[in-house]
Amino acid sequence: MINKLLSPIGRLSLSRKLILGFFAAIVFGSILLYMPFSLQEGQKISFLTAVFTITSAICVTGLSVIDISQVLSFEGQIILLVFIQLGGLGVMTFSSLFFLLIGKKMSYKDRELIKEERNAESSGEVVDFIKKIVIIVLLIEGIGAFFLTLEFLKTFEFSKALYFGIFHSISAFCNAGFALFSNNLENYAGSVLMNMTIAYLIILGGIGFSVINSVLIAVRRDVKRFTLTSKVAILVSMFLTFVGMILFFLLEYKNPTTIGNLSWFDKILASFFQSVTTRTAGFNTVPMGTLNPATIFMFCILMFIGASPGSTGGGIKTTTIGVIVLYVLGVIGGKENINVFNRRISWDILNRALAILVISIMYVSIVTMAVMTIETSMSFEKIAFEVVSAFGTAGLSMGITADLRALSKILIIITMFIGRLGPMTFALALGEKKVKQNLRYPKENILVG
Repeated sequence: MINKLLSPIGRLSLSRKLILGFFAAIVFGSILLYMPFSLQEGQKISFLTAVFTITSAICVTGLSVIDISQVLSFEGQIILLVFIQLGGLGVMTFSSLFFLLIGKKMSYKDRELIKEERNAESSGEVVDFIKKIVIIVLLIEGIGAFFLTLEFLKTFEFSKALYFGIFHSISAFCNAGFALFSNNLENYAGSVLMNMTIAYLIILGGIGFSVINSVLIAVRRDVKRFTLTSKVAILVSMFLTFVGMILFFLLEYKNPTTIGNLSWFDKILASFFQSVTTRTAGFNTVPMGTLNPATIFMFCILMFIGASPGSTGGGIKTTTIGVIVLYVLGVIGGKENINVFNRRISWDILNRALAILVISIMYVSIVTMAVMTIETSMSFEKIAFEVVSAFGTAGLSMGITADLRALSKILIIITMFIGRLGPMTFALALGEKKVKQNLRYPKENILVG
């Protein structure tokens, strides 16, 4: 009987299975969060709010229509934390780990599904890769929790400081951006330990497991050659972080509501932190609602690009924008191929990158227009910021999330879902398998530019 019920699922494409897995997890998590034991005494939430919160957690976004520190009970916060970790590792990776622990072997289809979820190049050695991921995650989050606990011990007793350290370490590494404070991390704008620890966690979580693994292999085997994906991801991430920090510093230098009244050192620290966290994590040490318009536009660009492939973050990915920029530079330079680090990138990769960019821009534009139609009293910049933040799973908000109408919240939920799994995953799920055409039409040029 069970086999008959599951047989239609078995015939689904990998993309559709991946979507179904995340959807099932969201439904289950929403039911748990809606239960009375997940809420503090006297608190009540709608089921839509539960769905929004769990989707934001499993899609490691951080947008929230409630103050989780005031609404969720300890049990509710733990449920939220579990789904943040689940979203960071990936539903299929997490479930496969469970089956490995109970001794079940992985099938070829399971390996292919994890490859699809992790955006990996090969499905080979998936079991070893999962084990490495778990060890790396526990090690990084453990180190982060240790240093964050030291910071929280300045304010709280040991048990609470330890809990806060673990929660924020997992939230930071998974690039979720959930904090147990009503104003996020604004109270810690001048704390070097807090800023650098959270930034370290965000960078490692957003750079991607494949990149971390590539670096570890290079160090262990004493070799200088990294994979091309690792090189491009690291290069683009460093460039975006540096440029974002400089621009934020310059644009907000005189803004008294953000960094205008801070010392030079604290201004640099806040600028670095916001540049790191804006791309995908969603923590903030300065108020988002009082940013200058130019800063808002710059943040939208960084959030739209997002993290690296196979990471805990969203967006179109650093390697996608990297390939497109290399292509544009090649066109300007009159080059026939896309070359970088003495390697040639295939045209199939460029086609995929361009498709991701175009689909993403179209989707964000349509959703922004739809939300603007619904929320007529809200400004364009706040709505655009919210939609891009949801798509890039950044989680930053200018303070309008809780005031959105039900239909707008549903659109944001869908956007977080698509942003986490990737626009190409949904495009492939909706479309059919690629069919090779034998018929080729005559070629004719068309004027562009």
